[in-house]
Amino acid sequence: MKRRMNIDEAEPRIYKAMAVADKQWAEFELDRRLQELIRIRVSQINGCGYCIDYHTKDSIALGETTQRLFALAAWWETPFFTEEEQAILQLATEVTRIADHGVSDKTYQRALELLGEKKLAQVIFVTTTINSWNRIAIAMHLVAGED
Repeated sequence: MKRRMNIDEAEPRIYKAMAVADKQWAEFELDRRLQELIRIRVSQINGCGYCIDYHTKDSIALGETTQRLFALAAWWETPFFTEEEQAILQLATEVTRIADHGVSDKTYQRALELLGEKKLAQVIFVTTTINSWNRIAIAMHLVAGED
C-alpha cells in the first residue's frame, strides 16, 4: 500500500482540530487503558491497520496484556473482560456501526447503569473521535509501523 498525500501538510487545521479532541481524552475519568481498548476495537471494526498498530503499542505501554489484546476482536466470546468493559465495547461497536441499527436501548441503558452519564458521554466521544481518525488514516493510506 502506498501512502497518499500528507493531509496535515495539505491542511494543518485538520490535525489541529483533531488534537483538541485528543487532548480532552487525557482529562477524562475514563481509565486510559479502557480508552485504548475502545480505540483498538473501533479500529478493528473499521479495518484501520495504522490505528490498530498505533493504539496496540500505547495499550501495551499502559500495561495491557497481550492475551486481552489478542481476544479483543471477539471480546464477547471470552472471560477476559469485566462487565463494565463489555458494556463499553458493545456501546463502542454500536456507535461505530450506527448506520446498521443505531444504538439499542438495551445497550444504552446497560452502559448508563454501569458508567453513569459522564463516563457514558466520554465513551461516546472517544468512539466518535477514533472513528474520525480511522477515516482519515484509511483515506490517506497511512501505513502501520510508519510513525
